[in-house]
Amino acid sequence: MTQQSKTPPERRYEVHQADLPLSCPMPGQSHWDAHPRVFLDIEQKGEILCPYCGALYVLVAD
Repeated sequence: MTQQSKTPPERRYEVHQADLPLSCPMPGQSHWDAHPRVFLDIEQKGEILCPYCGALYVLVAD
């Protein structure tokens, strides 16, 4: 089972190269103060889960 299939659609975010470096929560997200800001290394695998809230970030081509 992939990370994507375990994550509810409302917790899946597509990001682009322009969004890097990636942090969770991202600027402008309504839950910006839900947990400490953490930087995520998405470039290696193309997707990553936030260790605090479980949000899935997927890097998409521009």
